[in-house]
Amino acid sequence: MLTANLMAEKLPLIKVVGVSASGKSTLVEALRAAGWNARPVSQEHSDVPDLWKQFGFPRILIYLDNDLEGQRRRRPDVSWSAENLAREKQRLQHAYEHADLRINTAHFTAAQVRDLVIAFLEANHVRRSSTPLPPLPRTGGSGKA
Repeated sequence: MLTANLMAEKLPLIKVVGVSASGKSTLVEALRAAGWNARPVSQEHSDVPDLWKQFGFPRILIYLDNDLEGQRRRRPDVSWSAENLAREKQRLQHAYEHADLRINTAHFTAAQVRDLVIAFLEANHVRRSSTPLPPLPRTGGSGKA
């Protein structure tokens, strides 16, 4: 019997990048619960343009976007600014250009984003486990998306 970690290694890798408060951790959690080998990449905090490619090249790269209002709605505990958002988008430009799927999550619920991504993965025949994969430590905020 394969352990969950070995099982995940044999599944196609899905990486999720995006601006702060776009729902990366929430989406990864939902995809792993559905059996997909998804991992977040905290590229928005890095000046390494191709960080998303390191530690395993993804079969699918998903880019989540958000606007300033959406960030403030999801994380009212943080002082967001247009300058910080622009800086994050600049850091994410390489990932944005290479993304297989881009979603602006500003006006979607977490469930709607999950459903859009699952439909995309299924349409592209991305294999998944028949059982949930273990959750990963959360990288972001409150878990509200």
